Amino acid sequence: MKHSSFSLDVQNQKIEHKIVVALERISAAFRVLLWNESKENSLSPIQIQILIFIHFHSLEKCKVGYLADEFNMTKATISDSVKVLLAKELVFKITDASDARSYSIVLTSEGEKIAKKASLFTSSIEQPLEKLTEEQKSVMLNGLLRLIYDLNKSGVITIQRMCFTCAYYKSDGGIHYCKLLNKKLTETEIRVDCPEHEVIS
Repeated sequence: MKHSSFSLDVQNQKIEHKIVVALERISAAFRVLLWNESKENSLSPIQIQILIFIHFHSLEKCKVGYLADEFNMTKATISDSVKVLLAKELVFKITDASDARSYSIVLTSEGEKIAKKASLFTSSIEQPLEKLTEEQKSVMLNGLLRLIYDLNKSGVITIQRMCFTCAYYKSDGGIHYCKLLNKKLTETEIRVDCPEHEVIS
């Protein structure tokens, strides 16, 4: 029989349950910070997230279908958000030359300005992380990457551009290796979001 991590009797007996509740608290902090940023710009949280994503990712990833997978939302929901961003002149469309029905979304100068500022909304979370030792950061990163990898494999999280899901990544006896860079990777060099990520075919 499954027991809820939110039950105090259960939670205080197993470290896994404590970690789940701790992650839920951190996700609540992200929601609050993102909501504050979105209110300041009269946008919804997902609209802010779309602007930030477009600012930092390549043109081929800035399509409605990809964004829907990225944020685990329907294409219709993303399309509605994009329509608002278009109306506010924060983005514009670039039609695919080979398919007139397909287009990429690009930031206008005003959209760029908002995206740059909004992308700093996590600074309140980064500051306490900086106080941790390098060993604590490394252990935390590795644990989170393994958790994300397993959630991706089970279908809870869709798109991932981390080393563990990349065709260039190889692991041998606990040694991480990137075939694209032709080098061994330390625990802290494992990437969460890599621009050269290639999905394993």
